[in-house]
Amino acid sequence: MTEQRRLLIVEDDATFARTLQRSFERRDYRVWLAHGPAEVEGLLAEAKPGFAVVDLKLGNASGLTCVERLHAFDPAMLIVVLTGFASIATAVEAIKLGAAHYLAKPANTDDIEAAFAKASEGNADVPIEGRSTSIKTLEWERINETLAETGFNISETARRLGMHRRTLARKLEKKPLR
Repeated sequence: MTEQRRLLIVEDDATFARTLQRSFERRDYRVWLAHGPAEVEGLLAEAKPGFAVVDLKLGNASGLTCVERLHAFDPAMLIVVLTGFASIATAVEAIKLGAAHYLAKPANTDDIEAAFAKASEGNADVPIEGRSTSIKTLEWERINETLAETGFNISETARRLGMHRRTLARKLEKKPLR
């Protein structure tokens, strides 16, 4: 039997972290969870991970500090940064600090494993257009865009989107803004 791959997940969203953990365990990884930078230090000696998945925004802390610490611990560790706040600046910093890859959420286990697999190689043929997005995600992004444009005025947002105010309120209750 081959030795299990060792993975550290640094994610403050407990539900998402647990989902990733179960998914990676099904793929024969040994997984440790940390919910913030303070927990990373204590897990490093025990876990000795070869792989790490780090959320960029960990409550009020930056995942970049975790990336820096993980890379200092083991420069060969493959680190993937996940974020719902993707920007060129944070992508560049994550790579400079030692991340092998940077993925915008939503990303799943397949995306993360693919990022681990191609960590050492660049791809000049990567498509410039974004990956296909579900209708629900597009709708949610449009709602958020319009909310921001209206200064988070629900009535005006509903009017601009051509939907009833109560319908918009129900959608926002299902997936509240963070």
